[in-house]
Amino acid sequence: LVTFAGFIYFAVRGLTEGSPAEAVERGLDILEWEESVGIAIEKEAQDLIAGSEMLVTLSNWVYIWFHWPVIIATLVWLHRNHRVKYLLLRNAMFISGAIGMVIFAIYPVAPPRLTEAGFVDTVTDLSTSYRVLQPPALVNKYAAVPSLHVGWNLLVGIVVLTVATHKIPRIFAALSPIAMIIAVVLTANHYVIDAVAGIIVAMIGLAFAHKIPTSMRTVRSIENQAARKNGSISP
Repeated sequence: LVTFAGFIYFAVRGLTEGSPAEAVERGLDILEWEESVGIAIEKEAQDLIAGSEMLVTLSNWVYIWFHWPVIIATLVWLHRNHRVKYLLLRNAMFISGAIGMVIFAIYPVAPPRLTEAGFVDTVTDLSTSYRVLQPPALVNKYAAVPSLHVGWNLLVGIVVLTVATHKIPRIFAALSPIAMIIAVVLTANHYVIDAVAGIIVAMIGLAFAHKIPTSMRTVRSIENQAARKNGSISP
């Protein structure tokens, strides 16, 4: 179900590209607005790492590998070990993804790297992994707002923190959303305000996911299945 939903998400995302000129104009408007309120740090931030191959590579690595690989690994782990939390994360992603697709369709925005405002497309220019994980044919180049890289990474972090007991996964869950916020800006894939929008959309998705009724019978069934698998109760 999650795999199918992911395919539908990319398909719809790719089919809802708006006018490139309008999308670029909106991107420039965002930069202008951010400048007016003092948060237009994207260009200066990217310029700071431009001379360091290590920092550019690290930013690309976080942007690429902390997204789908981490999401999929977390969903698989939760499905096997914490089925109720798996349902929560899955539903939160479905809802926030649906909200995101509506916004992509009615308000396409070009990311900084496509605005011709002096940004470098570090991921496309310096990495081939991203093309494998997200084929260009299924990618909407003008879907900068909101940043679901940030939003979904935050959802993963929140859910993992509620169930993980070991220190390393808890530290990763706490720090990875922060790392993703930094990475989406440094790679010129999102504006600062995109990250904020991604967080808001993700939290809306999580709030609604909490309200989706899960009967106690379903919860007990899930918990019993896990217990049988671990050998703690007899079938």
